[in-house]
Amino acid sequence: MAKRITIDPVTRIEGHLRIDCEIENGIVTDAWSSGQMWRGIEVILKDRDPRDAWLYAQRICGVCTTVHAITSVRAVENALAMEIPLNAQYIRNIIIAAHAIHDHIVHFYHLSALDWVDIVSALKADPSAASKLAQSLSPWPNNGIQEFKTVQEKLKKFVSSGQLGIFSNGYWGHPAMKLTPEVNLIAAAHYLEAFEYQRKANQIVSILGSKTPHIQNLAVGGVANPIDPDSHAAFNMEKLAHIKTLMDELKDFIRNVYLVDLTVIGGFYADWLNYGTGVINYLSVPDFPMDTKSTVFGISGGYFPNGNMDEFHKINSFDDPYFGDGVKESIKHSWYKGDWTRHPYDEETVPDYTDFQPDGKYSWVKSPTFYGEPAQVGPVANIMSMYISGHEPTIKYALLALEKISKIANKKVGLDALHSTLGRHAAKCIRTNVLYDILNDNYDALVTNIASGNYETFNTPVFPKGEQMGFGFHEAPRGTLSHWIVINNGKIKNYQCVVPSTWNAGPRNQDDKLGPYEASLVGNPVADADKPLEVLRTIHSFDPCLACAIHLHENDKTNVIQINVT
Repeated sequence: MAKRITIDPVTRIEGHLRIDCEIENGIVTDAWSSGQMWRGIEVILKDRDPRDAWLYAQRICGVCTTVHAITSVRAVENALAMEIPLNAQYIRNIIIAAHAIHDHIVHFYHLSALDWVDIVSALKADPSAASKLAQSLSPWPNNGIQEFKTVQEKLKKFVSSGQLGIFSNGYWGHPAMKLTPEVNLIAAAHYLEAFEYQRKANQIVSILGSKTPHIQNLAVGGVANPIDPDSHAAFNMEKLAHIKTLMDELKDFIRNVYLVDLTVIGGFYADWLNYGTGVINYLSVPDFPMDTKSTVFGISGGYFPNGNMDEFHKINSFDDPYFGDGVKESIKHSWYKGDWTRHPYDEETVPDYTDFQPDGKYSWVKSPTFYGEPAQVGPVANIMSMYISGHEPTIKYALLALEKISKIANKKVGLDALHSTLGRHAAKCIRTNVLYDILNDNYDALVTNIASGNYETFNTPVFPKGEQMGFGFHEAPRGTLSHWIVINNGKIKNYQCVVPSTWNAGPRNQDDKLGPYEASLVGNPVADADKPLEVLRTIHSFDPCLACAIHLHENDKTNVIQINVT
C-alpha cells in the first residue's frame, strides 16, 4: 500500500518549498513540488523607470541578488540594442564569477553536505587516521592531526552541551549514511573551513559591487565604477591587487579541498550516480561576454532534448531568437488567475490562491517550457553544453573529477553519471573549477585594458518613444535565469522573471508533465518514510531557491517543521 508523505518546509534552502511523495515498497512512485510563498516583485515593477528595475529585481532573493541585478540590466540593454564598454563587461564578469564560486561552495558544504556526512559519527574518528587519509588525497596544508583533533573537540562540546548548534536536525545514524568516521571528520573540518573561503569570494564581489548582498555598482549601459589608477577614491591598482590575492587563496581551496571532497563523496555513494535523473531536456545559455556586442563568450550554452548530445542547438548571442521565441510558462497548476500558456511578454501575474489541490492548482511557481517541453537547468545542463562545444577547461575538469570518483568507487564512472542526484553536485564542482579560470581570464583582460589607457565603463541609455521589448539572460549558479521587459514611453509596461528554480521546481505543466523536481524523485529509494533523507538529497542537489530571507520562528518553541505520513 502506498504511503503519502509531506515535507513542509524543505529546509536549508531560500524560501518555502513543500514536497509531497507517494512511496510504495520503499520507492517513490509519484511526487508534487509546491512553492509556498508569493513575492510579487513583477507587479511592484510596473510603471517604474527601467533604469531602476535591477535595484528592485535583485531583492527577489537574499542569495541570488547579483544574478537578478545583472539579468535585469541586460534585459533593458537588449530592448535598447545597447553596446557595453569592455571594462564594464570585465567588471561584471568578475563579479558574477566570484558570486557563483561563493554560491557553489555554500551549496556543497553548507546546504547539502549534511545529507551525506554524519556529524555524530565523526566523534568516533581517529584524528591520526583521518589526517593520514586526507594527506594521501590532497596537499591541503590544514589536513594535519592537530586540525582534526581541534574540530573533533568542537563537535564534542556541541554534543555534551545537548545542542548541536549549526548541526542540529540532521538524520544522524540514518541507514543511508555510508562514510567512515574518519571521512566524516575530514568533511566536518572542511565544512567549517568553507565558511572562510566562501567569504573570500564574496569579498571580491563587495570590492567591485560596493556591498554584498545587493550590489550597488550596476547601471543600464555599464557599471558605476570610476577607473583611475592614481586615485584612492576610484577603482585602482591597489584594489585590483587585493582581488588577485583573494583569487589565489580561492584557487587552493577549490582545487585541493572542494574537488577532492566531492570526489570522495561521489566514490563512497556511487549508487547515487544512478538516482535522481528526472527530466533530461537540458537548457543553458552563454555567458561572460568578452566583447562590447555580447557575441563572444567565456562559456557556451544551448539546448538538447532527451539527453541526446547529438541534437545540441547552440545559443549564439544575447538576442538569439531561438531562445527568445522558445520560452513559455503555464499556470494550469499554479495559483494564478486563469489557465493559460503564454510567452513571458504576454503574461500577467494575478494571484489566485485555492489551497493545495494535487489534481488542480498546488504551487505559486509557474511551469516553464522550452518549445513545449519541460527542461532541467543548472550545472549539469551548463557542463554538458560546454563539453559538447569542446570547451577545453570543462573537458579537463570533468575528466579529472570522473577519474577521481572512479578510483574511489573502484569502477568506471562516465559522463552520463552527471544525469543524477550526485551528478548535479559533481557538475557544480566541475563548474566551480571552470569559473575560477574565467575569473582569472577576466581579471587579466581588465588589467590589460586599463594598462592600455582605456578607462571607459558606461554608455548612456536612450529611451525612444513608443514600445520596446527585450530579454536578458544569465547562466546563474542554479541555471538559466531570464528577465523579460516591455517598455512603453520610457516606463515598464510588463516585467516577468523566469528563474532557475521556476524551471526546476515548477509543478506539472499544461500537458500534465512532471516538473524536474517531481520527475527526479520518481524511482528514488526511501529507507524510512518517517526520515526521508533520500528525498532531501535529490531535492537539495538542485540547490532550490524559492524566495528571499524567509524564516520560521516560534517564541514558544513549538515545532515548525513537520513530516506527515499517511
